[in-house]
Amino acid sequence: MKKLLIIYPHWYPSNLAGVHRARLTGNYLNEFGWKPIILTVKPEYYEEVPDTDMHRLFSPHFTEYRVDAWKAGKPRLIGDIGLRAFWSLYRKGKEIIRDEKPDFLWIPIPSFYTALLGRLLNNKTGIKYGIDYIDPWVRDISKDGSIRAHLSLWIAKLLEPIAVKKASLITGVAFEYYKPVLDRNFRIKNQKPRANNHYPEISTDIQSSRLKVRDSEYIIHNCEFPYGFDPHDHEIDLPGLKLPWDDRPGCKPIVYAGAFMPNSQMFLTVFFKAFAALDHSGQVSENVHLYFLGTGLYPHKRITAYAADYGIEARVTEIRDRFPFLHILNFLAKSDKLLIIGSTEKHYTASKTFQVILSKRPFLGMFHCESTAVQILKETKTDGYLIRYRPDEKEETFYLNTENVLHKFVVGKESWIPEYSALNSYSARDSARALSGAMEGY
Repeated sequence: MKKLLIIYPHWYPSNLAGVHRARLTGNYLNEFGWKPIILTVKPEYYEEVPDTDMHRLFSPHFTEYRVDAWKAGKPRLIGDIGLRAFWSLYRKGKEIIRDEKPDFLWIPIPSFYTALLGRLLNNKTGIKYGIDYIDPWVRDISKDGSIRAHLSLWIAKLLEPIAVKKASLITGVAFEYYKPVLDRNFRIKNQKPRANNHYPEISTDIQSSRLKVRDSEYIIHNCEFPYGFDPHDHEIDLPGLKLPWDDRPGCKPIVYAGAFMPNSQMFLTVFFKAFAALDHSGQVSENVHLYFLGTGLYPHKRITAYAADYGIEARVTEIRDRFPFLHILNFLAKSDKLLIIGSTEKHYTASKTFQVILSKRPFLGMFHCESTAVQILKETKTDGYLIRYRPDEKEETFYLNTENVLHKFVVGKESWIPEYSALNSYSARDSARALSGAMEGY
């Protein structure tokens, strides 16, 4: 049994997206000959509200180490836990490598700063490491014009090349998330593309998972695999759980669950405009109500303000506070219908896509036409209410398409018969297989 050291500063009882990335993949590594070791931070240093049910979702195969960190403090000068715990993680990482002798180190990001631990620990111990892109590190977040956003971008451009320089593997939830760093640092120049013959023993395994190893273009091994899902998560029922719509007798809730992102604003505007047109024409049942749950403390315009712009604020409830993960899964499964609103960026692939599909409720999705989520919905035959965004399409055309799909979704009676077996190649087990295969050469 080989050993994989995973460094990720959040762990249960935190339910941030990165925790699910590490635990979903790690839950199944044991089946492929790898024992996961997690190096993380003690929960008293987290700023998030603890999710007390999270421990039910983790495999017993993890060996766990936790370290101290600086408190965020007041005033909150340093919030990023990757920075607050950086040297504690580094010191403990050296100790684990000395005592446990792991075969590989894998670091999901963000927190982005922990990627530097790979380089430092490699320099000190020689351990091979990989960086996993949950989100792009170097990305333009300066649209608001703030000094902090510009500084963040400058720091990212400075630190990312240092972190990845000695990496042996780059992985990510989508190729577009990490393609720019490959192009900047690892693209083969002035050569004809090479055949993918570095890992012939795993090429079939990777291909059967519909994952991609692009060694013909780059001098570093890389592969993409989605968050995936653990079917056991959806088997846990929470009896007696209070639902957000319990105080509305006869309610037919349409639920959106998850963070509301800046690049989703255009989709939401078009959706509300089309919904208002249906509502004002009397085509929407009085029992239909829209719930936006766990949207977060985003700085931009509130969802309820968008609803008010179109006179449908009475139809909309937003609860910005995060909910426990299992609460969300139970809300989705007990709703009438669902929404999944993506991003105008083509590389965006929503981790909650699988949660929504496995809720077994009809849902309307809005995504960039090139998002990997679109392919997933097509394969599972859950694209009956899919609205594809094409950047070169006229705004009026996009609106009319949204209005037509929304009418079918809210008013129509179309059958909903997904093909759940098509999800097998996107499961957490398949992601663990892909990661273990990519590490086998080391």
